[in-house]
Amino acid sequence: MIAAVRDNAAWCDLMCRAHGRPGTFTDMAWTSPVRTPPYYPDAVTRSPLATAGDVLPHIDAGPGASVKDSFATLDLPGFEVLFEAQWIHRAAPEPAGTSWQVVEDAATLAAWAAACDLPGLFPPSLLTLSTAGTTATIVYGRTGDAVTEGAVLTATGGVVGVSNVFGPASAWANVMAMAARLFPGRPLVGYESDPSTALAHGFTTTGPLRVLLKP
Repeated sequence: MIAAVRDNAAWCDLMCRAHGRPGTFTDMAWTSPVRTPPYYPDAVTRSPLATAGDVLPHIDAGPGASVKDSFATLDLPGFEVLFEAQWIHRAAPEPAGTSWQVVEDAATLAAWAAACDLPGLFPPSLLTLSTAGTTATIVYGRTGDAVTEGAVLTATGGVVGVSNVFGPASAWANVMAMAARLFPGRPLVGYESDPSTALAHGFTTTGPLRVLLKP
């Protein structure tokens, strides 16, 4: 679970850096001093011992602020639960065939972002940036000439984070095949609000998290 938490915090920082808004890491939390891009939190706790004092002084804590409470233990006065989820983990997948490819240019990245209903959110610099030893590999599949399924793989330490999976349920099998091809031998981690599809593909849940919002 700790590996999943740390990978997710690094992915949030990577996305913010791509938007010109780098954050700060401590043992307790990752925080951003300015408001983050849409759908990304202003802070991610990195330890179950994190307190409000490790988070709130380091972010814009006004209305609209969001915090990923990675261990579902944080007490933040004035914040409400936006959603709850489960961390997931899977042993390293075995190699398998897939027609998926790696996004390598801005045009394909734009088509990928449009296909997952997040146009404009993923800057081309994501294809080359790294932070805290983490890089992002954006993968996709096509139906005809159109991008119709995909995911983000973040390599952090000895694990690979899986996020932004979209497409039919079979997309998860392709995610695992790409992870096995690109990062052989590494376990997969991530989180899902509804982990049922991930569980059907060999993942297990490892603990709760929640995202807190200041109304």
